[in-house]
Order: sequence, then C-alpha cells, then structure tokens
Amino acid sequence: MMIIGVDYHPSFQTIAFLMEETGECGEQELNHSDGQAEKFYRDLKQRGICVRVGMEATGYSRWFERLLAELGFEVWMGDPAEIKAKRVKKQKFDREDARLLRRLMLENNFPQIWVPGPENRDLRQLLWHRHRLVQMRTRIMNQLQALAMNEGQRRKKKLWSAQGRAQLEKLPLARWASLRRQDLLELLDRMTPAIAELTAAVEQEAKKRPEVLRLMTHPGVGPITALAFVLIIGTPERFPCGKQIGSYIGLIPAKDSSAGRQRLGHISKQGNALLRYLLGEAAQAAVRCDADWRRR
Repeated sequence: MMIIGVDYHPSFQTIAFLMEETGECGEQELNHSDGQAEKFYRDLKQRGICVRVGMEATGYSRWFERLLAELGFEVWMGDPAEIKAKRVKKQKFDREDARLLRRLMLENNFPQIWVPGPENRDLRQLLWHRHRLVQMRTRIMNQLQALAMNEGQRRKKKLWSAQGRAQLEKLPLARWASLRRQDLLELLDRMTPAIAELTAAVEQEAKKRPEVLRLMTHPGVGPITALAFVLIIGTPERFPCGKQIGSYIGLIPAKDSSAGRQRLGHISKQGNALLRYLLGEAAQAAVRCDADWRRR
C-alpha cells in the first residue's frame, strides 16, 4: 500500500508518499489547474496500487475527495487543531506538513474525524442556500425600513402589509432615493418566492426522516432546525454523552482556569455556525411559546 500525506491548497498540493512494501519514499508538488494532480492519482489506479491518503479538513477540496472516492482510494480526514498540536518542529512549510501527515498515519496517531456522505453534504447546501437568501432579504428589508423612517414613517412589521407596502411606494422621494426604493422592492419580490420554494423543499426532506420529525416535537424546533441538527450531528453514536454535542457545536463556555481559579468566558463558537445560529433562534421561539422555558 502507498501512504500519502497531502498538504492541500486550492491551486496545488504537496505530497509525501511511502510504499510500505518497498520502503520507497518521496515528495512532490502537484498542480490542480493543468490536471497534473488528477493524472498522478489515475496513474496509481491503473498500476493497481492501493492508496491511503491523509489530509487536513479544509475547504475547496470537494473535487479532490470525489476523485479519490471514484478511484476507490482510502481517505483519512484529520482534525487541523490536533494535527497542529502534534507538530514538534518549529519549522512549518508545505513539504514538512506533508511529511507530518505521512508520519502520523504510519504511527497510527492520525486524528481522524467523521466525514459526511455526498447526500448529506448536498442537503447542507440546501440549508445554507436558504439561510443566505434569508440574510440577504433581511438586509433589503432593513434598507427599506430606513428609507421609510427617514421620511417619518416608522411602521415596523406593518410596513410589509399590503397597506404599508402601498404607503412605502407612494412616499415622495428624490431621484436616486426613488430608484433605490424601486430596485430594493424588485429584489424583495424576487427573493420571497425563491425562499418559499426552498423552505418547501426543506419541509419535504424533513418528512422523510423519522429522527427529524421526533426533534420537531420539542418547543421552538421546526423542520429547518431539526434537519440541520440531524445532518450536522450525523452519527450520534460517536458522542458518548450530550455534553460533547454541546462542545462539538460550540455552545459551551471558553475556559481558562488555573491554580484553583476558574475563569469562564463567552461560548467557544467552535463548530458549525449555521446550527449554532438555528439553535439560538429555536431557544428564542421556545421562550415565547412555552412558559416553562420562559421561567428558565
């Protein structure tokens, strides 16, 4: 088997490899844009070599992961923070990083993490796309509220009723302010049905999963929060207790304690930002609709 440590970058990768049977080892830099990296791995497949690839979890690597899965190569994805903690030398450069990954795999000391499947990742794109569009719509609505307030109209949520919308459109504005209002209203009209369509898709996916429907029985939890929780937590069995899930999402306080003195800070915010945001929204909804949660 060939063991390959990959220091991955968006435009290229630096690898350090070792053939276990012969002891042959080496290092190489592979470009992505000219197909050099893809050709290298496809040549290994044609030669019938079994390959295990180790790399840090990073962005912009979906195509590379799909390529390795297509070729049937084993992929180990590592926790970047733990890999950094295992670095002994004070020197850091691409070849040294690749050597470190190779060494950790050979020593069975590689901090491997769980990786979601292709379907899971695609459904996460649905949630992220809806979330970003909602954020964009909120910014548009805030700008329209500001235009109305500058003209003495402070209607809050009533601005989005039929009567409020009509009054907003009738406000006498200067040339460029009027153009801004028109463009923002057009964007708002285009985004609302798109978000509604994505919301319906999320609800449809939620109905297919019993665990999502079970989570929706909790106060404040709807199909979006429940589906995001199931997709991001993935396999619950990998967490020995519920406190570790809180830590995984980043909802536990940062801690800096020593010599019997305890110092707790803000939440760590390590983990998936989307799920952390949705759980915060769910908590606010639970407080509004459930007297017991409001007391807490």
